Order: sequence, then C-alpha cells, then structure tokens
Amino acid sequence: MLVSGRRRLLTALLQAQKWPFQPSRDMRLVQFQAPHLVGPHLGLETGNGGGVINLNAFDPTLPKTMTQFLEQGEATLSVARRALAAQLPVLPRLEVTFLAPVTWPDKVVCVGMNYVDHCKEQNVPVPKEPIIFSKFASSIVGPYDEVVLPPQSQEVDWEVELAVVIGKKGKHIKATDAMAHVAGFTVAHDVSARDWLMRRNGKQWLLGKTFDTFCPLGPALVTKDSVADPHNLKICCRVNGQVVQSSNTNQMVFKTEDLIAWVSQFVTFYPGDVILTGTPPGVGVFRKPPVFLKKGDEVQCEIEELGVIINKVV
Repeated sequence: MLVSGRRRLLTALLQAQKWPFQPSRDMRLVQFQAPHLVGPHLGLETGNGGGVINLNAFDPTLPKTMTQFLEQGEATLSVARRALAAQLPVLPRLEVTFLAPVTWPDKVVCVGMNYVDHCKEQNVPVPKEPIIFSKFASSIVGPYDEVVLPPQSQEVDWEVELAVVIGKKGKHIKATDAMAHVAGFTVAHDVSARDWLMRRNGKQWLLGKTFDTFCPLGPALVTKDSVADPHNLKICCRVNGQVVQSSNTNQMVFKTEDLIAWVSQFVTFYPGDVILTGTPPGVGVFRKPPVFLKKGDEVQCEIEELGVIINKVV
C-alpha cells in the first residue's frame, strides 16, 4: 500500500477511536511488513493505534509467521513478554504495512445467527445449537486492505464480528477447558454476498462468504490475558462514518467456550485456526429498503479493547 494510503487509513483510524491513544502493556501481536525488511515479520503493536516493535529483531530465532509462533506455545510467548517489558525501538505506524494477524490458517470456522438481537432482527428463533459454516483461508486480507466487489454479486453486505484465534491443538475439548486452547481475539469483517447466500448455490452459504478479500482481520491478535471479558465488549460497524451496527458481545447466544466444545466434536483445532463468532443486528440486507456496499464505500469494524479495521470497497 502506498504511504499516502497508509496515512489516510491512520487518520481514519484515529478519528474512529473513541479514546486517545495510550501506550499499552497488553500483548497485541501483529504480522507486518516494512520497506527495509525482507518478507513478513512478527511484532507487537504498542497499544491500540500505536507503532510496532519488531519481535524478529528482538530475537532472530523467533518464527516470522503467527501460526508458527503459536505452535511453539509458551516458549515464544515468553519471548514476546520480555520484549513487551523492555524499552525497545518502535517502528512508526506509518512506516509499516499491517497484515492479517493470522494468514493461511488450517480452517476458518464461522457461526451463523449467534446474536440474540440479530435473531430478533430477522424474526427467527434463537438457535438451540450453533449454526456452523466456513470461509476459505484465501478470503483473508489485512486490517486496512481493500474489499473487492466481485462481478458475480450485486448484494455485498457488511458484518462486524469478534474472531477467536486458537493457540493449542485439541479435539473433543470440554467447555470448561476451552479457554486453554485460545490464544486471543481480533476483529473480523465477515463480508457477505447475500444473493449467493439466499438464492444461489442451493442456499449453501460457503460461496457467498468466501470470495477473495471477504475476510479482513486485525489489526492485532490481542492475547486472552489482555482482554478483561471477551463476552462483554462493545462491537460496532460504520459505513462511510455512519453507525450501522452497534451491540455488545454479551448478546452472543453461544460463547467462545461453547463454540469450541461444539465444533471440536467434529474437527481437530490447530494453532492459528480462526473462529468468527457471529454478527449483531444492522446488516444491510434486512434494512428497508436493503442497502449493499458499493465502490468507494469505507467500512470500519471496531471492537472495544481490540481495535478497528478499515476497509475501502473497490
């Protein structure tokens, strides 16, 4: 992304946040690139909206991808904690390009109709068990990357979601043990082609959810010990500055622990796997008349304590 583009996004980021930037001791893990570095690197965001500490410069033996970092567990997390406590050089935010905090996970698990208020919006009953679907990993893009409108769809919609990132392999995980398998949380934009969800492909959801660029993530993987209560966070989405979704993760029908226990009956979770936990009300398709994204729109998805992602629609 050009420097001018990064400046525009940073300005929008600072305007979007309801709080002034504060340096943080919370662990906010990122994947990033910079002109003077070869390839992706791992870093620490120095607070919501801050610069980046290069973890690979602090310890060159660390892996350079988040999935490999998570696979090594406590060994790599302890290095990141030492880096967080040290007085290290910080790369200015304008000098780095943020990638999605996790790229190419083994799986992206998604949950449908998982907010009580979103069910009310559709006039449908609250599900008695989780409704599970998926996106392909190829849909993942960075927190400030563009969302590309596919020519196959005329009804592309927004959905802000809390995303859970798995940190520890597991199968048949009990709900009481589930948080031990969580690395942390991030913000997701579950971009959705409603015509393909509701009328095409036999009403199977996969194709309408998994076009390229349909899963912006970021800006950081905020570790679970840095989040006071993931099920009591303000969550909102703005389109061109107008609030279109505003709720709280306390409206989730099935919490993180229940989702992990349910899904792990069927599949093995691996470090780096992502779970999109559902969206609150306010999506475009249920407005009267319906509203869909168009070229030039800017979507901001924000979750308290986690940050904001900003995606231009092209």
